[in-house]
Amino acid sequence: MVHINRRDWVVVFLVSVSAFMVGLVVASSLNVVTYGVAEEPVETSEALEQLQLAYEKAVAAVDPAVVKVDVTLKVTAPPFIPFGSMPFDDDFFKRFFEEPPGHKREYKSYGEGSGVIVSPDGYVLTNNHVVEDAEKITVQLVDGREFDAQIIGCDPMTDIAVLKIDGKDLSVAKLGDSDMVRVGQIVLAIGHPLRQSHTVTAGIISAVGRSNVSLADYEDFIQTDAAINPGNSGGPLINLKGEVIGINTAIASYTGGYMGIGFAIPINMAKEIMEQLKASGRVVRGWLGVYIQPLTPEIVKEFNLPIDKGVLVADVIDGGPADKAGIERGDCIVKYNGESVDDMNELRLSVSRTKPGKNAEVEIYRGSKKMKFKVKIGELPQEDKGIMKKEGEEETAKIGIRVQELTDDIARELGYEGEKGVIITDVEYGSPAYESGLKRGDLILEVDKQKIETMSDFREAISRAKRKESVLFYVRSGEASHYVVVKLK
Repeated sequence: MVHINRRDWVVVFLVSVSAFMVGLVVASSLNVVTYGVAEEPVETSEALEQLQLAYEKAVAAVDPAVVKVDVTLKVTAPPFIPFGSMPFDDDFFKRFFEEPPGHKREYKSYGEGSGVIVSPDGYVLTNNHVVEDAEKITVQLVDGREFDAQIIGCDPMTDIAVLKIDGKDLSVAKLGDSDMVRVGQIVLAIGHPLRQSHTVTAGIISAVGRSNVSLADYEDFIQTDAAINPGNSGGPLINLKGEVIGINTAIASYTGGYMGIGFAIPINMAKEIMEQLKASGRVVRGWLGVYIQPLTPEIVKEFNLPIDKGVLVADVIDGGPADKAGIERGDCIVKYNGESVDDMNELRLSVSRTKPGKNAEVEIYRGSKKMKFKVKIGELPQEDKGIMKKEGEEETAKIGIRVQELTDDIARELGYEGEKGVIITDVEYGSPAYESGLKRGDLILEVDKQKIETMSDFREAISRAKRKESVLFYVRSGEASHYVVVKLK
């Protein structure tokens, strides 16, 4: 044990005091202690108080107009199958083999989401996926009142739905201008996630103009890191002015829960859709009459294009607006009504917003030649989606696909009546075909711009291409046709 006597304690004390005094002098001489430091927390505190007050005012302005949307659906259960599912769980086989015995059962299913009242006469904005196929919809207000809601109209292509309730003294949210949204702005999300009524979360605008997220046919999303969870769908995304700038729609997540990436439909798009649904119960969109695909470096090379931005016309619908104007398959669209076209989503949105019957100027490249067309825009017809698939026989090993000639039965099953070609029946995982996006059920119409009608045509075309670095396929998937470049080296 170490012992320290009284004299030693005195020495230690004096040394400590001396060191403390020297430290003050040194710190003072180095200007470590400044007179301005004491004032900074006061200024920061006032700024924070103002920011907090802005949060509170924004929530107070909008929250009373946020509603809970309860949905009742009638669900039909599939028949009981004693020994598991049908082979491949594929409708193709179900059509050729009788369904196992069993009786379909109906039962009630319940869902919930959020919405926001946008007019004194009771119009409510929400998501289509919240109320789709609903048998009954109940809207609950912040004061506890409940109303049966009527669906005025739904637009699956943007995931917007408009409801109507009959109530008095309704709180109404102010709608902002989503064109003024900028990355970095503070936003709040309000809704009913996970049955937690009137939950408010905060974040910023992470990005604008998000597309290719596979949430809707027409995408121009606002991305935010404000927490959005199941039940938030249909609720408002607001700014600190207390204005609705978006309708919360979905999240990107590996777990199904919040991971910092949420998406909201811009309120300007939602307003445009709402006004059409209120007026006629449906949405009218412009139609160019072409199938399009992205412009890749491989496509640019194959078509000898002098540009690297635009979209490729994969097919032209017979008798459609583009066909009548003279636009052809293989053309590259670079401008629409004077505005540059950089990607497919831009063109789709621009065309959809063009009133049917109006003329649009379309600038294209046909190879290295620039051309302009005046196109009378038509009205977008209702789309009929869906494709089924069937097993096949012959394999093309280097490319990684298995193919067979299109028969009458397969053509009827896949909706390819009247077509000729070879059908892809399997794609090897990790193969050049897989990496390029070819898939089972695609109908090969051309290889390197040579028409394919029989297996013999296909074999000859593939044989000619075996020394090339890439092969250009023209395929049909369901109703849409497009080009695919398969790299071989």
